[in-house]
Amino acid sequence: MTPAAPPARRATWLSWLLLLLGAFGFTAVWVLASLYTGRQLGWMAVLGALDIAWMLRLGGWHRGWGRVLAGVGATAAMVVASNWFITATQLGGMLGLDPWDSALRLGWHHAWVLISLANHAMDAVWIAVGLLVAAWLSR
Repeated sequence: MTPAAPPARRATWLSWLLLLLGAFGFTAVWVLASLYTGRQLGWMAVLGALDIAWMLRLGGWHRGWGRVLAGVGATAAMVVASNWFITATQLGGMLGLDPWDSALRLGWHHAWVLISLANHAMDAVWIAVGLLVAAWLSR
């Protein structure tokens, strides 16, 4: 006799908390590393995708499209949040604002212009690779 398969589990609140903790933690690391080096560091998107895929597996997420969407979505959110806070911190420093106040006052259009100017073509390639890695490893 073969043992019965364990019942399917849904992602619990702890799984979501682990995913959010991984995303916020890596975003903070990305922002700090970028501010330290003075570059956007687009290649960090690939490391972020690895971190998110690991968090999804540690959280017990089931294989399938739900985990893929969660991995790609969390990676995309990390990319957006990191670029937003890098831009807000650099701009806020010039205006005498702390990073949080600057991030809240930064408008969408102004952020888009500054992020477009700061990111090079290679950063965009690294971000695309990061999203593909997130999709592949989260499956």
